[in-house]
Amino acid sequence: MIIDFHTHAFPDKIAQKTIDALKAKSLTVPFTDGTVKNLSETALSSGVNLSIVLPVITNPLSTEKINLFAAEINKSAKETGVFSFGGIHPDAPDIKNSVKRIKELGLKGLKIHPAYQQVKLNDIRYKRIIGYAEEYGLITVTHGGYDIGVDGNWSSPSMAAEICKDVSPSRFVMAHMGGWEMWEDVKRRLCGENVYFDTAFSGYNFAYMKGVPEEKKRPVLKEEDFIEIIKLHGADKILFGTDSPWGGQKEQIEFIEKLPLSDKEKSDIFYGNAAKLLQL
Repeated sequence: MIIDFHTHAFPDKIAQKTIDALKAKSLTVPFTDGTVKNLSETALSSGVNLSIVLPVITNPLSTEKINLFAAEINKSAKETGVFSFGGIHPDAPDIKNSVKRIKELGLKGLKIHPAYQQVKLNDIRYKRIIGYAEEYGLITVTHGGYDIGVDGNWSSPSMAAEICKDVSPSRFVMAHMGGWEMWEDVKRRLCGENVYFDTAFSGYNFAYMKGVPEEKKRPVLKEEDFIEIIKLHGADKILFGTDSPWGGQKEQIEFIEKLPLSDKEKSDIFYGNAAKLLQL
C-alpha cells in the first residue's frame, strides 16, 4: 500500500491555465495535466493507492468554492483513489468557522501556503488556524522552506519550531522534508519536534523545461542528507509525497525503495504514518 500525501489537481476548466502559469514560474515540466482524472490514472499505474490533493487558496473569497470542489472530488475517492483536503487563507474573515466548515465538508485536513499567501508561517493567524484544526481533529499541511516560484523566506524551520512550541499541534505537516532548500536548518531546528515531514519535491532531480540554463536550476537534497534527516527525525514522522504533477509518482517510489532503509521504515513512510494520521 502506498499513500501519496502531497499532490495537486484542479478543476478541468482551469487545469491547463493553472499548469501553464506554474510552469512559467518554476521552469519545470509537470508529470500530469493537472486534472483529477489524470492524477488518478498516473497514480494507479504507478502503484499509488491513495493520492491526497492539497488545494492552495490565494484569494479568501474563493474559499468556499475551492472547498466544495474538494468535497466533490471525495465523492468518488473509492473509485479514483484521489482524496482532497480543504484549504484556508489567513485573511479569512472568520477563521474558526472557516476551519469548522472544512470539518463539516468531511475533509480530513487543510493546506496553508505562506509563500503564495504572502504571510509568514509564525503569524498569529496561522497559529490560530492550526490551533482550530487541532480542536476539530484536522491535519494541517504547510509548504516548508523556500518556494521555487516565489521569492522570500515565508516558512522556515525556525518558524515551524515556534508553531510546535506555541500551539503544540499533533497533526502538523511541514512539506518538502521540513523546509525546501533549508535542510541544514531542518536538521538543527526541527528534527525531533512533534511535526511530520513529507518527501515532496526533495531528494530527486525534477524535470526542467528544455533550454533552462544550469545556473537557474535549483539544488536537490542529496541522498545522504535525505537519509540523515530521516534518521535524526525518525521514520515514523516521514510521509511519502511527490508534489504531483511536479514530481513523478513512479520515479519517487523508486527513489525511496532504493534507499538503505529497513523494510519497516519504508513501510511507515509509504503507508503506515499516513494511515495513522488519516485514521484509516
